[in-house]
Amino acid sequence: MCGIALILSGVRIIGSEVFGESSGARCSDSEEVPGAVLEIDDLIDSLLRRGPDNLGSKRIFLQLKPSSFQDDYGSKGNGICIPLEHCDVNNTTSVLKAVCAQDDAGGVKSVADLYFLGATLQLRGAGPISQPLVDTCGNLLVYNGEIFGGVHVDADSNDAETLLHELERCYSCNCQGHGKNCSCSGKGERSIPEVLSTIKGPWSLIYWQERSKTIWFGRDAFGRRSLLVHWPTNDDSRFVLSSVSPPSSVGNIYGSVAGDTFSYWEELPCGIYSINLEASKSREHSIHENLNGKIEKHEWTDAELIKIIKWERAFLDPKLVEVHLYNYQHVVKQCALAYSVGDMGDHVNKQTESAYKVLNVLRQSVMQHTALSMVYQASLRQAGEKDLAPIAILFSGGLDSMILAALLDQCIDSSYTIDLLNVSFDGNLAPDRVSAWVGIRELRRIAPLRRWRLVEIDASLSDLALETKHVMSLIHPLKTYMDLNIGTALWLAAGGDGWVDENINPNCREGHCRYKYKSKARILLVGSGADEQCAGYGRHRTKYRAGGWLALHNEMRLDMQRIWKRNLGRDDRCISDHGKEARFPFLDEDVIRTLLEIPLWEITNLDEPVGKGDKKILREVAKLLGLESAALLPKRAIQFGSRIARESNRKNFGSNRAANQASAGSVEIHE
Repeated sequence: MCGIALILSGVRIIGSEVFGESSGARCSDSEEVPGAVLEIDDLIDSLLRRGPDNLGSKRIFLQLKPSSFQDDYGSKGNGICIPLEHCDVNNTTSVLKAVCAQDDAGGVKSVADLYFLGATLQLRGAGPISQPLVDTCGNLLVYNGEIFGGVHVDADSNDAETLLHELERCYSCNCQGHGKNCSCSGKGERSIPEVLSTIKGPWSLIYWQERSKTIWFGRDAFGRRSLLVHWPTNDDSRFVLSSVSPPSSVGNIYGSVAGDTFSYWEELPCGIYSINLEASKSREHSIHENLNGKIEKHEWTDAELIKIIKWERAFLDPKLVEVHLYNYQHVVKQCALAYSVGDMGDHVNKQTESAYKVLNVLRQSVMQHTALSMVYQASLRQAGEKDLAPIAILFSGGLDSMILAALLDQCIDSSYTIDLLNVSFDGNLAPDRVSAWVGIRELRRIAPLRRWRLVEIDASLSDLALETKHVMSLIHPLKTYMDLNIGTALWLAAGGDGWVDENINPNCREGHCRYKYKSKARILLVGSGADEQCAGYGRHRTKYRAGGWLALHNEMRLDMQRIWKRNLGRDDRCISDHGKEARFPFLDEDVIRTLLEIPLWEITNLDEPVGKGDKKILREVAKLLGLESAALLPKRAIQFGSRIARESNRKNFGSNRAANQASAGSVEIHE
């Protein structure tokens, strides 16, 4: 998928103050303010930048009728007509005029406008689709995500179409089947939160349930797909959801009201939300009715999902291991057998058994995240290129990206080339460039039949003035120098525009060639989540030394529970801007569950040196894959490995020392 949006106007939103973080002035009524901050054309342009196969739009208009109005189902409604029409954007003017022409004598003049946008990057399914999707009941869905489990999707089916049909069978009453007097409870149907809670995989969605006049929206439990929200304010009274943050809505990054700062956008917290539209008497004009929308947040219903969201670990402190040791050994051995690890012999210890368990669940995750649909494979064949590279990896040559590369080699056809995207702000001297060359040699050793293509993307901040301004809009509402540095490096890497230096091109003289190359891979594997779950950050070592295993566990849990806000929304927007779809195998639900089942002291041992004890379990996995050199590499964040942080510090603070004294990573950008 690619990107989604909803602009809702003409409705007074009730309850947004509970969920929003912005301190900006909130709007007290639904009256539209001229000169709104967000321009719809800019929103469309930002979605089109993502290179979708198609971009569609539909509009639903709702008008008020007197409360005595009976709907088509024979019961008194809540004062809302069924929608006049599901309209394409070019067909709305006459409909809107017709509705607005009705005066108070004929009902009510007010109109609610629901404007849906859906951009589709066609990667799954047997045939092309166009969003928004509408079913025979008038329900409408825009979906940005994949379904890797929980809801069955046939091999030749599209995820969004499958989900639309699944949601069509859900309760259509406002109580969603959980009310004491609900007549839906005995019908054998599920509620919308029940369906969404079962989905494994990254997603964000907006769904209009026609009969209940309810807007459903949300994002997966870890926030792997971006979904921004604009809560109504006096400056812009519309309620807006969007995968993107157009430059016109960002301005100079933040505004000010009564001395407080606020942003137009906020990251929507992970979860499932609904807005039920209903009519109510206006406070100012008691004889008139207007539309209200009450926002609610719904709990996840899947027990296994709730468990991994809480991120609790049974085996936390090795001092208590005697209590659980027998049960744990039995579980590990059974899992090892279930994954067919072969005859490991008597000398294999628990650590290796755990590593095999992680290896197999990671392999399954990569396989699910890189399965190519018939539509995508057909488009690749039509392109007629000799060296097809449908999948790329954000590649530093470090532990995480090396594991992903080795597993990807095992999961896709050997005829495909794998692009390894490496960005540097210091040419061949950047640490990530050096480790990338070491890494590609090791990959060629363990997988000599695969064509590995290292794409060297060189950049300089002094040459990126316009690009920097654009990346600022992508990382918004984040606005620190650290976020800008990370976002810029990710954005450049995802673009895949660099140089390839290799000695296997027959057209090159003397067996060596360097040529310009731009990766066309539409799927980009990213190692996000590995450090959070396996104690890869320096602060994890600090917490462990100060407070032991419990302090370490709490810090890791905090990282996982805030990763949606600090990392994933930003990363998804920066990568998707190039028409690439970021996928995060380390954040697969089954991978998270598996890592939580393993004792923390087998995940990491921070009494050992850097490059050995940190992320110990993944270093064992690397060794099982034959990656001996990668198993010894220390952790380097992309902003340091690419040396963009050093260049940014010199440019904005004068030197690295001055930047460190100012804690440059957390400093907000004011210009």
